[in-house]
Amino acid sequence: MQLQPALGSVVRQPLGVVLVIAPWNYPVQLTLCPMIGAIAAGNAVVVKPSELAPATSAALAKYLPRYTENRVIRVVEGEVPETTALLEQCFDHIFYTGNGRVACVVMEAAAKHLTPVTLELGGKSPVWVEPSADLDEVAGWLAWGKFLNAGQTCVAPNYVLTTPAVARRLAQAMGQRIREVYGDDPRASNDFARIVNEHHASRLVGLIDQTKERMLR
Repeated sequence: MQLQPALGSVVRQPLGVVLVIAPWNYPVQLTLCPMIGAIAAGNAVVVKPSELAPATSAALAKYLPRYTENRVIRVVEGEVPETTALLEQCFDHIFYTGNGRVACVVMEAAAKHLTPVTLELGGKSPVWVEPSADLDEVAGWLAWGKFLNAGQTCVAPNYVLTTPAVARRLAQAMGQRIREVYGDDPRASNDFARIVNEHHASRLVGLIDQTKERMLR
Protein backbone atom coordinates (compact mmCIF):
# COMPACT_ATOMS: atom_id res chain seq x y z
CA MET A 1 0.00 0.00 0.00
CA GLN A 2 2.88 2.34 0.70
CA LEU A 3 3.78 2.26 -3.02
CA GLN A 4 0.39 3.53 -4.18
CA PRO A 5 -0.42 4.86 -6.76
CA ALA A 6 2.36 2.83 -8.43
CA LEU A 7 1.49 0.16 -11.02
CA GLY A 8 2.63 -3.47 -11.08
CA SER A 9 2.89 -5.89 -13.96
CA VAL A 10 3.85 -9.50 -14.61
CA VAL A 11 6.17 -10.17 -17.54
CA ARG A 12 6.40 -13.78 -18.67
CA GLN A 13 9.79 -14.65 -20.12
CA PRO A 14 11.10 -18.04 -21.30
CA LEU A 15 13.94 -19.55 -19.30
CA GLY A 16 16.01 -20.35 -22.38
CA VAL A 17 17.21 -23.88 -23.15
CA VAL A 18 15.71 -26.78 -21.16
CA LEU A 19 17.22 -30.25 -20.86
CA VAL A 20 14.69 -33.09 -20.59
CA ILE A 21 16.12 -36.43 -19.41
CA ALA A 22 13.41 -39.05 -19.92
CA PRO A 23 12.87 -42.47 -18.29
CA TRP A 24 12.32 -45.88 -19.82
CA ASN A 25 9.01 -46.94 -18.28
CA TYR A 26 6.84 -44.49 -20.27
CA PRO A 27 9.39 -43.43 -22.88
CA VAL A 28 7.01 -41.56 -25.18
CA GLN A 29 4.72 -39.86 -22.67
CA LEU A 30 7.42 -38.82 -20.21
CA THR A 31 9.61 -37.51 -23.02
CA LEU A 32 7.03 -35.54 -24.95
CA CYS A 33 4.96 -34.11 -22.07
CA PRO A 34 7.75 -32.09 -20.42
CA MET A 35 9.13 -31.21 -23.86
CA ILE A 36 5.78 -29.80 -24.97
CA GLY A 37 5.38 -27.87 -21.73
CA ALA A 38 8.81 -26.30 -22.12
CA ILE A 39 8.15 -25.33 -25.74
CA ALA A 40 4.72 -23.92 -24.86
CA ALA A 41 6.45 -21.63 -22.38
CA GLY A 42 8.73 -20.36 -25.15
CA ASN A 43 11.86 -22.40 -24.48
CA ALA A 44 14.13 -24.45 -26.69
CA VAL A 45 14.57 -28.08 -25.61
CA VAL A 46 17.30 -30.70 -25.70
CA VAL A 47 15.74 -34.14 -25.26
CA LYS A 48 17.66 -37.15 -23.95
CA PRO A 49 15.51 -40.30 -24.35
CA SER A 50 16.26 -43.35 -22.25
CA GLU A 51 18.80 -45.80 -23.62
CA LEU A 52 16.80 -48.60 -21.96
CA ALA A 53 14.03 -48.04 -24.52
CA PRO A 54 16.20 -48.03 -27.65
CA ALA A 55 13.40 -48.47 -30.20
CA THR A 56 11.51 -45.48 -28.81
CA SER A 57 14.71 -43.45 -28.57
CA ALA A 58 15.52 -44.17 -32.22
CA ALA A 59 11.97 -43.24 -33.29
CA LEU A 60 12.11 -39.92 -31.42
CA ALA A 61 15.53 -39.16 -32.91
CA LYS A 62 14.16 -39.91 -36.39
CA TYR A 63 10.78 -38.21 -36.33
CA LEU A 64 11.18 -35.19 -34.05
CA PRO A 65 13.75 -33.53 -36.35
CA ARG A 66 11.59 -34.38 -39.35
CA TYR A 67 8.38 -32.84 -38.06
CA THR A 68 9.56 -30.11 -35.68
CA GLU A 69 11.74 -27.04 -35.86
CA ASN A 70 15.39 -27.97 -35.39
CA ARG A 71 16.18 -24.61 -33.84
CA VAL A 72 13.78 -25.44 -31.03
CA ILE A 73 14.16 -29.20 -30.44
CA ARG A 74 17.26 -31.37 -30.50
CA VAL A 75 17.43 -35.06 -29.63
CA VAL A 76 20.57 -36.58 -28.13
CA GLU A 77 20.77 -40.37 -28.01
CA GLY A 78 23.24 -42.35 -25.96
CA GLU A 79 23.95 -43.90 -22.60
CA VAL A 80 25.69 -42.71 -19.42
CA PRO A 81 28.66 -40.97 -21.13
CA GLU A 82 26.36 -38.92 -23.36
CA THR A 83 24.12 -37.98 -20.46
CA THR A 84 27.16 -37.01 -18.39
CA ALA A 85 28.42 -34.82 -21.23
CA LEU A 86 25.03 -33.11 -21.46
CA LEU A 87 25.00 -32.41 -17.72
CA GLU A 88 28.35 -30.65 -18.04
CA GLN A 89 26.68 -28.00 -20.19
CA CYS A 90 24.98 -24.92 -18.79
CA PHE A 91 21.25 -25.25 -19.31
CA ASP A 92 18.59 -22.86 -18.05
CA HIS A 93 16.47 -25.63 -16.56
CA ILE A 94 16.71 -29.42 -16.23
CA PHE A 95 13.72 -31.76 -16.05
CA TYR A 96 14.61 -35.27 -14.92
CA THR A 97 12.32 -38.27 -14.43
CA GLY A 98 13.80 -41.36 -12.83
CA ASN A 99 15.34 -42.70 -9.64
CA GLY A 100 16.82 -40.92 -6.65
CA ARG A 101 20.39 -42.11 -7.22
CA VAL A 102 20.64 -40.50 -10.65
CA ALA A 103 18.71 -37.49 -9.37
CA CYS A 104 21.60 -36.78 -6.99
CA VAL A 105 23.99 -36.81 -9.95
CA VAL A 106 21.72 -34.43 -11.85
CA MET A 107 21.44 -32.06 -8.89
CA GLU A 108 25.19 -32.06 -8.34
CA ALA A 109 25.85 -31.22 -11.98
CA ALA A 110 23.17 -28.52 -12.03
CA ALA A 111 24.54 -26.91 -8.87
CA LYS A 112 27.77 -26.05 -10.67
CA HIS A 113 25.80 -23.68 -12.91
CA LEU A 114 23.04 -22.78 -10.41
CA THR A 115 20.60 -24.38 -12.82
CA PRO A 116 17.08 -24.93 -11.44
CA VAL A 117 15.93 -28.54 -11.58
CA THR A 118 12.59 -30.32 -11.65
CA LEU A 119 12.73 -33.92 -10.40
CA GLU A 120 9.98 -36.49 -10.85
CA LEU A 121 11.14 -39.49 -8.85
CA GLY A 122 9.84 -42.89 -7.86
CA GLY A 123 8.98 -44.04 -4.38
CA LYS A 124 6.97 -46.51 -2.37
CA SER A 125 3.19 -46.52 -2.62
CA PRO A 126 1.47 -48.38 0.22
CA VAL A 127 -2.24 -49.17 0.11
CA TRP A 128 -4.35 -49.09 3.28
CA VAL A 129 -7.45 -51.33 3.16
CA GLU A 130 -10.06 -51.04 5.88
CA PRO A 131 -12.09 -54.13 6.88
CA SER A 132 -15.25 -52.28 5.82
CA ALA A 133 -13.99 -51.75 2.25
CA ASP A 134 -15.63 -53.30 -0.80
CA LEU A 135 -12.89 -55.88 -1.45
CA ASP A 136 -14.06 -56.74 -4.95
CA GLU A 137 -13.73 -53.10 -5.96
CA VAL A 138 -10.40 -52.72 -4.14
CA ALA A 139 -9.07 -55.86 -5.82
CA GLY A 140 -9.98 -54.46 -9.23
CA TRP A 141 -8.17 -51.19 -8.61
CA LEU A 142 -5.13 -52.92 -7.09
CA ALA A 143 -4.84 -55.38 -9.98
CA TRP A 144 -5.15 -52.57 -12.51
CA GLY A 145 -2.63 -50.35 -10.74
CA LYS A 146 -0.05 -53.07 -10.25
CA PHE A 147 -0.40 -54.89 -13.57
CA LEU A 148 -0.52 -51.73 -15.69
CA ASN A 149 2.78 -51.65 -17.58
CA ALA A 150 3.81 -54.74 -15.56
CA GLY A 151 4.03 -52.60 -12.43
CA GLN A 152 6.70 -50.38 -13.98
CA THR A 153 5.02 -47.19 -12.82
CA CYS A 154 6.34 -44.83 -10.17
CA VAL A 155 2.98 -44.71 -8.37
CA ALA A 156 2.09 -48.40 -8.72
CA PRO A 157 0.97 -49.94 -5.41
CA ASN A 158 3.89 -51.63 -3.65
CA TYR A 159 2.27 -53.34 -0.68
CA VAL A 160 -1.00 -53.54 1.24
CA LEU A 161 -1.56 -52.72 4.90
CA THR A 162 -4.61 -54.45 6.35
CA THR A 163 -5.71 -57.16 8.79
CA PRO A 164 -4.80 -60.84 8.23
CA ALA A 165 -8.44 -61.75 7.60
CA VAL A 166 -8.87 -59.00 5.00
CA ALA A 167 -5.52 -59.93 3.40
CA ARG A 168 -6.71 -63.48 2.74
CA ARG A 169 -10.00 -62.37 1.23
CA LEU A 170 -8.31 -59.64 -0.78
CA ALA A 171 -5.74 -62.06 -2.21
CA GLN A 172 -8.53 -64.33 -3.41
CA ALA A 173 -10.41 -61.42 -4.96
CA MET A 174 -7.29 -60.16 -6.70
CA GLY A 175 -6.55 -63.61 -8.10
CA GLN A 176 -10.04 -63.79 -9.51
CA ARG A 177 -9.78 -60.32 -11.02
CA ILE A 178 -6.40 -61.08 -12.61
CA ARG A 179 -7.76 -64.27 -14.19
CA GLU A 180 -10.75 -62.33 -15.56
CA VAL A 181 -8.51 -59.79 -17.27
CA TYR A 182 -5.48 -61.85 -18.30
CA GLY A 183 -6.71 -65.46 -18.27
CA ASP A 184 -5.28 -68.42 -16.38
CA ASP A 185 -1.81 -67.79 -17.84
CA PRO A 186 -1.17 -64.02 -17.93
CA ARG A 187 2.09 -64.53 -19.84
CA ALA A 188 0.06 -65.76 -22.83
CA SER A 189 -2.15 -62.66 -22.82
CA ASN A 190 -1.54 -59.92 -25.38
CA ASP A 191 -2.73 -57.43 -22.76
CA PHE A 192 -0.06 -58.43 -20.25
CA ALA A 193 2.89 -56.03 -20.32
CA ARG A 194 6.52 -57.16 -20.27
CA ILE A 195 9.51 -56.15 -18.16
CA VAL A 196 11.71 -53.67 -20.01
CA ASN A 197 14.86 -55.82 -20.28
CA GLU A 198 16.57 -58.98 -19.05
CA HIS A 199 18.53 -57.21 -16.31
CA HIS A 200 15.38 -55.85 -14.68
CA ALA A 201 13.62 -59.20 -15.06
CA SER A 202 16.52 -60.98 -13.34
CA ARG A 203 16.41 -58.49 -10.48
CA LEU A 204 12.71 -59.17 -9.95
CA VAL A 205 13.27 -62.93 -10.00
CA GLY A 206 15.92 -62.47 -7.33
CA LEU A 207 13.52 -60.48 -5.16
CA ILE A 208 10.86 -63.17 -5.50
CA ASP A 209 13.36 -65.89 -4.57
CA GLN A 210 14.50 -63.93 -1.51
CA THR A 211 10.90 -63.48 -0.39
CA LYS A 212 10.19 -67.19 -0.75
CA GLU A 213 13.25 -68.03 1.33
CA ARG A 214 12.19 -65.69 4.12
CA MET A 215 8.68 -67.15 4.14
CA LEU A 216 10.08 -70.68 4.58
CA ARG A 217 12.20 -69.78 7.60
